Amino acid sequence: MTTARDLALVTLGLPRDRSVEQGDLSLVLAGAEAIDLLESGGLTLDGDRMVPGPGVTTGDRLLDQALASLVRREPYETVGDWLWRRGARLAAAYAEELERAGLVVPPRGIGLRSRFTRTAPADSPERRRAEERQASGEPVLAALTAVLRTGDTQVDDCRSVDGDAANAVLAAVGDAVTELEAARLRRDVEGNAFDNIWRG
Repeated sequence: MTTARDLALVTLGLPRDRSVEQGDLSLVLAGAEAIDLLESGGLTLDGDRMVPGPGVTTGDRLLDQALASLVRREPYETVGDWLWRRGARLAAAYAEELERAGLVVPPRGIGLRSRFTRTAPADSPERRRAEERQASGEPVLAALTAVLRTGDTQVDDCRSVDGDAANAVLAAVGDAVTELEAARLRRDVEGNAFDNIWRG
């Protein structure tokens, strides 16, 4: 199991009052993929640029897609740009993949694409492994769940993650999620202002 799959299973197991936005989750899943690619040797960082490594096969379909999506020409792509591009609808892609593998139970009458957080993880060794990884405080998963505000760990406290490259990815993920939240707030404010104009 990859970090992204573990993160998806852990997130699906949250109670409804702690559910996360799909957009936030998609960005964080892309960050999890980047960290897995760093660990597999399929990716290195040159500053904030993502430099593809030699061709590797991870054995995971979505992670192989992430590897194939890396820009392979200089000046390469920044981590932030890649998160936004790769993260488009990534939560839905993981929901569909986990359902295909029998690792989640979809809700009746509700499509996975629009209701990711209403699915439930099936009782499986993969789910138990993901929950054990989270409970152990494993640094990467703890940092990613902190960005989603689903865990007790604060982002500033996730300093035990090994490697400057992994920390650079985590920082970019945090920035992207913050940017998305700011855009969401602006949209709400503008929508409320528009409504007030029509109400007089």
